[in-house]
Amino acid sequence: MKILWLDINSSYSHSSVALPAIHAQVWDKKEWDWCVVRGTINDNPGALAAVVAEHKPDIISATFWLFNHQMQIEVLSRVTALLEGVKIICGGPEFLGDNEDFLRRHRFVTAVVRGEGEEALPALLNAMENESPWSEIQGLCWLSSNESREDQRYRHDCMEYHDNGIARVMDFAALRYPEESSFFKWDKPFVQMETTRGCFNTCAFCVSGGEKPVRYQSLEQVAARLENIQAHGIKDIRVLDRTFNYDTVRACEMLDLFAQYHGRMRFHLEIHPSLLSDALKQRLATLPKGLLHLEAGIQSLDSIVLSESGRKGSLKSSLEGLEFLCSLDNIEVHADLIAGLPSYTLEMLCNDIVTLVGIGVDELQVESLKVLPGTQMRACAKEKGLKYSPLPPYEILKTAVTTPHELKTAMQVSRMLDFYYNAAAWQKVTRSLICEDEGFVRRFTEHLQNIMVLDSPLSMERRGVILYEYCKKYYPNKLADLSVAWIEAGYSLKKEPAGEIIKIKHLDAYLSDNNYQLSVQYGTLSPSHRYYLLTTPEEKIIFGYDSEVHQPSPLFKAIIL
Repeated sequence: MKILWLDINSSYSHSSVALPAIHAQVWDKKEWDWCVVRGTINDNPGALAAVVAEHKPDIISATFWLFNHQMQIEVLSRVTALLEGVKIICGGPEFLGDNEDFLRRHRFVTAVVRGEGEEALPALLNAMENESPWSEIQGLCWLSSNESREDQRYRHDCMEYHDNGIARVMDFAALRYPEESSFFKWDKPFVQMETTRGCFNTCAFCVSGGEKPVRYQSLEQVAARLENIQAHGIKDIRVLDRTFNYDTVRACEMLDLFAQYHGRMRFHLEIHPSLLSDALKQRLATLPKGLLHLEAGIQSLDSIVLSESGRKGSLKSSLEGLEFLCSLDNIEVHADLIAGLPSYTLEMLCNDIVTLVGIGVDELQVESLKVLPGTQMRACAKEKGLKYSPLPPYEILKTAVTTPHELKTAMQVSRMLDFYYNAAAWQKVTRSLICEDEGFVRRFTEHLQNIMVLDSPLSMERRGVILYEYCKKYYPNKLADLSVAWIEAGYSLKKEPAGEIIKIKHLDAYLSDNNYQLSVQYGTLSPSHRYYLLTTPEEKIIFGYDSEVHQPSPLFKAIIL
């Protein structure tokens, strides 16, 4: 039996872990011949279908999620025109809801699996191979009929829908690791690693909100996996655990394990800021710098919004936990807000941005609510006054308190934050602008929209020029800070944002003639440096560049006393 996996991703830098996770469970079943066809959402569907057809598989399996859904349909529908009788099995987050309508609209799909596939898909493949009943296969949804296939083409109501609930792998620790599969991709810049499955929280907008119970791999299993991953030269690990610190004791043990790989690996993980025990805080504070990038789930800073969204955890504790995390200089902290949540107005969102920026998060993302299949948010959407797209990615279009225009504005604000706050060169200046003037977020976003740059790629230098020109008109007191940021980012000293910077031919003579002393901020004085003076209303700053090394950023900075 030949099984082909159609692997469609957002780009070639991304790789789904679904294929290796499932294949690892059946790699020793030699009578099954597995192959894979990979592509991206930007590929030509006809060309991909032709490649799939060349393999002449008996069965095609594919994982559906938000952004590859349409591409999968386009490829698979073409494949069925080329390969009569091929069986198609689909799975993934897109099938966590009611699957009857999908199966009736896409009759070329043989069955879909709802939930976790490591046990369900092999069970279905065994049943298909042995021509045995499907009635006991957990999570399987399909249509059946006693009529001929030819009759079925003309009678769409003759098929009976079967639904076997949701598949759960209860003994998660007994699964073979995805890295054991020959299809695991070791050539990507990062590896995704799931060490727990399920989530304690009940967020109505999340597909993991109903995944109970939380199941674990042992610390010894995780350690063995990390050794294998490190042996393959991978340095970036994205831990897929829904809430890493749900179990404080385990979280501390995991952090101790991660710390052993300092300098060789970096870990990205999600943490709930309201669940930071004293022991966990102490452990986080002592970790080496650069080891962790934390994603702190926030979504909103309004208790009513969080309650309506089903998110557990004290808002006060979340803010205190976030402030603690942001006070640590050894950890990067990412926070996110979700526009379009029930009762969440645009004004509230912008106020939350000001608060989070003031706390000092390293990265701030504003996302649009996706009303996903299988979530409680979709089940109660009508009751809560939510209007959303019926097609992927199911983005929110209107709420009881937010108009379509306001939701569009929220996404423009998100783009502005990506351009400026999440850009290291401009973050410090942008933070001060946001914190000192709550209206800056909306006004500057509107300015960027008016000059029509929000929907286009912008170089870092171009972003700096735009912000400088805007501040020259509305915030002249920030021009000096912008000039320093521009210079330290390594951009042209001949352009206006560099301010009135001048070259000093003989620094020693300049300092002695004026009886100046230097307070060095970084770097060391060197005869091989070229030196420049920037005079601001507050201070005089010396920047030094190495004449023998082509490096745009200064290697030396000092304040004249």
